[in-house]
Amino acid sequence: MVAVRRRRVDGPADLDVEFVELCRELHPRLVRGLALHCRDAAVAQEVAQEALVRAWERWATVRGARSPEAWVWRVALNLATSRFRRRAAERRAYLRAVPPSPTSPDPDDQLAVRAAVALLPHRQRAALVLRYYADLSVVEVAEALDCAPGTVKSLTSKGVARLRRRLGDAVAVDLPEDPGDPDPPDEPDAPATEEVDDRA
Repeated sequence: MVAVRRRRVDGPADLDVEFVELCRELHPRLVRGLALHCRDAAVAQEVAQEALVRAWERWATVRGARSPEAWVWRVALNLATSRFRRRAAERRAYLRAVPPSPTSPDPDDQLAVRAAVALLPHRQRAALVLRYYADLSVVEVAEALDCAPGTVKSLTSKGVARLRRRLGDAVAVDLPEDPGDPDPPDEPDAPATEEVDDRA
């Protein structure tokens, strides 16, 4: 389980128990999902721990959120994005001095899928990781990405379509393009109007 640096949190003593349970359940999936998203297991470990530390620091508030898990994922993805930006700047500086060496494609299906996921636009990649790997609902993914549920469905549909186009028939992508989800619709239906029988 992740080692959380203890800091003062205002609230009842049982907050520790609740937080430890969240860490025990979420940390392994958080690390694996971030490893897929970041393409770096060491970075995934660091980001996951920092996200949980931030949840601990704000636990009195986080525990009352609609989904504490989605809150942690959102913080983790924001931290990962900051790292992406720094690494991209470093990579551009490096490539100006040293040209990239050619790499041969890996024939293993799992590596091929991971490579294809890595090439997706950032938000599509994040949506797929949260929706299908972290197994969050559409509403929870929307909360983590700070967008509307309809945007999540659009991102996942486009992401799956891109994967299938990129991988072709060589590798099966067993993900629904239009995932059925039990979440409520984005907006409630308009109230039904009473139908009047004119034949009376």
